[in-house]
Amino acid sequence: MTLVVPLSSFRRGDLALAGGKGANLGELIAGGFPVPAGFVVTTAAYDLVAAGHATRAYFEKLEIPEALRGAILTAYRELGGGPVAVRSSATAEDLPGAAFAGQQDTYLNVVGEDGLIDAVRRCWGSLWSERAVAYRDRLGLDHAEVRIAVVVQRMVAAEAAGVMFTADPVTGDRGRLVVDAGTGLGEAVVSGLVTPDHYVLTPRGEIAEFAPGRREVVVRALAGGGVSHETGDGAPAERLPGGVVRELAGLGTAVARHFGRPQDIEWTYAGGEVSLVQARPMTALPPPPLGKLGPIRRRLGTVLMEYLPVRPYPIDMSTWVPYGPAGLMAQVTRNFGLRGAFDHFIEEQDGVAYRLVPPRPHPSAKLLVAPLLIFAKARRYDPARWSGDPRFQRYLDDVRELTKLDLAALPWPELVRTPRRVLAAVRPVAGLRTDYLPRSGLSLLRLRAALKLLGRTDLFGALIAGARTRTSDANRALEELAEEARNTGALARDPMPEAFQAALREFLAEYGHREGASPLLVTPPTWADGPETVLDLIRVLAAEPPRSEPGDDAMDRLLAHPRLRGARKRDKMVRKVHAARAGIAFREDSHFSFTMPLPALRRSIVEIGRRLRDAGVLDAPEDVFHLRLEELEAIEDVAALGDEHGRRLRASATARAARREELAGVRLIDPRAVFPARDAGDALVAGTPASAGTATGPVKVVRDPSEFGRLEPGDVLVCPYTNPSWTPLFQRAAAVVVDTGGITSHAAIVAREYGIPAVMGTGEGTSLLADGRQVTVDGDSGVVVEAR
Repeated sequence: MTLVVPLSSFRRGDLALAGGKGANLGELIAGGFPVPAGFVVTTAAYDLVAAGHATRAYFEKLEIPEALRGAILTAYRELGGGPVAVRSSATAEDLPGAAFAGQQDTYLNVVGEDGLIDAVRRCWGSLWSERAVAYRDRLGLDHAEVRIAVVVQRMVAAEAAGVMFTADPVTGDRGRLVVDAGTGLGEAVVSGLVTPDHYVLTPRGEIAEFAPGRREVVVRALAGGGVSHETGDGAPAERLPGGVVRELAGLGTAVARHFGRPQDIEWTYAGGEVSLVQARPMTALPPPPLGKLGPIRRRLGTVLMEYLPVRPYPIDMSTWVPYGPAGLMAQVTRNFGLRGAFDHFIEEQDGVAYRLVPPRPHPSAKLLVAPLLIFAKARRYDPARWSGDPRFQRYLDDVRELTKLDLAALPWPELVRTPRRVLAAVRPVAGLRTDYLPRSGLSLLRLRAALKLLGRTDLFGALIAGARTRTSDANRALEELAEEARNTGALARDPMPEAFQAALREFLAEYGHREGASPLLVTPPTWADGPETVLDLIRVLAAEPPRSEPGDDAMDRLLAHPRLRGARKRDKMVRKVHAARAGIAFREDSHFSFTMPLPALRRSIVEIGRRLRDAGVLDAPEDVFHLRLEELEAIEDVAALGDEHGRRLRASATARAARREELAGVRLIDPRAVFPARDAGDALVAGTPASAGTATGPVKVVRDPSEFGRLEPGDVLVCPYTNPSWTPLFQRAAAVVVDTGGITSHAAIVAREYGIPAVMGTGEGTSLLADGRQVTVDGDSGVVVEAR
């Protein structure tokens, strides 16, 4: 059994024996990089002494077997017997999805044999520290599968040390290296005890940016062992010599190239030499900058950002993303000669959705005849009559059949085919969109042109907001539930009155397929799957009586125009308004109807997950979201699933879950790539003016449907995105400020309908505006300012 092994013997694949740190350092040595010599007390040694114990206290009192103690001390003497650095190296650390930075212990400037043995023992125990256990729990890692090695290296009495990222951790730019440096040992920089000198370098070692540090603390090695924390003078340290800066840039670039991905490197400088003491993959690294986007890609980016507020799971990427609304629009645009408008806009990495890339549409030969096709369809297909189309009726029949399925009773082969049945039922919807959208669009253009001739384009938004839609029907139904709750106190009673529960069940039967977070994803609960969202909406609406129902004041003002005095002219204009409203209603109502299969699709996937959980493959039914549909379809019989197949599925789900957790704080796309920088002047936030007027109130940041209940009447609703599920909140909000979206988005249309100011596409409103701050929203100029 190999208990103590020279560091140079390991390679990156030796994770199980040397842990992440040891395997990566051995790989660096093999690559010819400057790494202090050392050895590894392997995981086999840990297994020998652990004997099933999993507490820190056990290891701190442990008597190490004499043979193991002798092997450690022999390696120490061969290293020279001087000061050493002793570092924990767990099998689950320094991985692409789990850095474990600072979770296990490190001991610097350890002197003497007894000190070394004690440090090794403490490193073992640190595997079971409270913070390390909590970190593994967060990543869903099995504690029983994690072991720990200990890396012992010759100590470098550094004159300067620090950390180097081989990509910019803020912007994701792979063409920049970021170096933080401090005087003395690197512990001060790594632990955040000091404001370091900050360098941004090119791969050639040129300094693109520099910010001096303050040297609050200097950590130095003591002659008898251990370290001291000296109070610095706060003055900037001397800059690193130019040759050292260039060497760091060259080493960082070479290490990233060697490992094939950006690296987080710890380095030291002493006696004119640079040494590398750790390298691990950078975690939570934003995607590389997209560069400058053209107007079409920016417009597509605003739409996709609004519809993708959360990261898709692998099951989303293999079901509803390519076959749901985005896939349907991709087919529609292809039918008119524009390819790639809604295709391949999510880039995946390590099996997980990594970033949103606005697509590059390109024309096909069919685009030449698109105008003829559009006018032909506009003459034939009237959006006001689309719901009577036989194709739509067949679609509704298919959805009803799917909704009635008793999923729990289905045999496995039939259950695992159900998601494809749902996706196949949706496919004909593309034809309806292709046929009815042309007149919808032309009607809007005709109304706008007519208003321009009259000099009243200012009425356009308010006129089309008057369309009756299934979304407005749902909002009215919610208001009725809220009124009943307000009059009876139903929400405060446990259980709620049966009459109210019956009304709620009826509401969910009609509107429960409404998406909560995104119409492009199947994984977020719908209203029916998460009825607490609906109850939160009712609670908000019940807090006070509603505003007066929006009237048709815009139509009255239009018809009062002196050039519309004749009955014939007035009737013609009314028809144009109704035609435009029919087009808007088609867009809204077709969206409402085309998401009707979402509950059946989601429930079939969760039922598949439940059976995989019962078979011991997954820990929870929702873990199935980390698998792809084709992986599920490859399971012929879950009851006869072989151990090896089950282990592969579990390993895939676990690895993707860890990668997703790593990316939890990383945006799919930097809003600055989509929303051009605006000169906000003295404003707190600037965006696109989307609904006129001004309003003042306290900010309430609502990030997702689970927070709907936080909104109070009169609040300024600040949110990252909206979809139709959010629009009931507009009945109580004083104004709306949204990170994404534009003037034609749901939020803008409904804000105009209710007559509240709205500012869209701020990019960073949810980051810059805090709860309770009194602000004034100016929907005419698109700015949010401090209330006066």
